[in-house]
Amino acid sequence: MQIFDTINISATGLSAQRRKLTAIAGNIANVDTTRTDEGGPYKRRRVVMLEAPKMTKFSSMLEMEKSRLRRTDLKHMLESEPRPNELFVGSGVMTQAIREEPLKPRLVLDPNHPDAREDGYVVFPDINVVTEMVDMIAASRAYEANATVMSAAKDMVNRSLDI
Repeated sequence: MQIFDTINISATGLSAQRRKLTAIAGNIANVDTTRTDEGGPYKRRRVVMLEAPKMTKFSSMLEMEKSRLRRTDLKHMLESEPRPNELFVGSGVMTQAIREEPLKPRLVLDPNHPDAREDGYVVFPDINVVTEMVDMIAASRAYEANATVMSAAKDMVNRSLDI
């Protein structure tokens, strides 16, 4: 793994956590939204993250092809040659989607509300502010961790240039 791989992986983590924080902020801002453009109350948004596909190192691919041309069996590989599990570099995290969760309405009796149904109940989104705040703290800590890794990698690059 090269130092720039570390920076790229941290950058994907920063981007994904920023998307998560944006979704959480939207959820908190719309906790009492009873009417949207689509109709009905606001639907809680949740960011779905996945491990990004692993990238093959080009140098490892060349070594493997060179080795494959010389040998017919992987058991014959020398210790200095790359092993199949060393051929891939992690590439961070990616945001698969920002999903709207199925509506589980919270009914509040308020016959004077402009969006009240005929029975006097108002349909509010089922968003728990405490849960959103806990998710926000976790996302901000993950963001900080990625920023720290990126800063450490940058410091290593700067120190190596001073040598």
